[in-house]
Amino acid sequence: MPDSRVPRLRRFLVCEPRHFAVQYAINPWMHPDTPVDVDLAQDQWQALIRAYRTHGHTVDAVDPVADLPDMVFAANSALVLAGRVFGSYFHAPQRRPESTAYETWFKSAGFDVYRSESVCEGEGDLIPVSLPHSRLRSSEGTPIVLAGTGFRTTREAHHEVQEFFGVPVIGLKLVDPLFYHLDTALFVLDDENICYYPEAFSPGSREVLARLFPDAVLATREDAMAWGLNSVSDGRHVFVSPYAEALAGRLADHGYVPVPVDLSEFHKAGGGIKCCTQEIRS
Repeated sequence: MPDSRVPRLRRFLVCEPRHFAVQYAINPWMHPDTPVDVDLAQDQWQALIRAYRTHGHTVDAVDPVADLPDMVFAANSALVLAGRVFGSYFHAPQRRPESTAYETWFKSAGFDVYRSESVCEGEGDLIPVSLPHSRLRSSEGTPIVLAGTGFRTTREAHHEVQEFFGVPVIGLKLVDPLFYHLDTALFVLDDENICYYPEAFSPGSREVLARLFPDAVLATREDAMAWGLNSVSDGRHVFVSPYAEALAGRLADHGYVPVPVDLSEFHKAGGGIKCCTQEIRS
């Protein structure tokens, strides 16, 4: 099994943490009185970029904007599928100007951008994946989007996403404030499987996930608290928090190759590897 996993080269969009800080509290992880080591954050972020490029992935960067300390969390800026960009409308007023900065980058890169009319936080709550053995799967793109709600992205935004991309959107309710975005509780392993922490979801959402992904890798609360679910996988290599050791071992048992990357300074703002990574799917 370990040799059967095949990586797929990705294109990522990131934002340098030049202005990163914890200046306000919009999730349970944020405490403005906790000091942030800006130099360490920069070093950790650079290590993530090196890891991506070492494994063959393309990395583009948007210029950071002063007074937008959370702009480093590029995943929240949009969902990009088949070269189409569904832009974000942030829940917190402090982050709303980020949408314009990212929209400017996408347009300069040749993309058309649709701006959500409802609160929607991009890949923070919108995760594309294929269904195992699904007749819906096609060579043209990802057949479904898993969509989180409960704390940030609204159900109305789920409807907008479905209308915009023309793919089924499956709503999942998050119930634990510590895991306020879907990407803190679930990530895609490969074209048709996922890893997730069941207790982050409502009973009905847990049942939906169990039915759709019976072979999913299940995570524990300890894995989730260590930011193990805020990971990025290329189908073989899983860029994962080094503090989620048990989860890394479980992933290895399933044939994946963990690539530990420490973004602990960003945990102070409620973010990690995936939060810092927007995928451009063309």
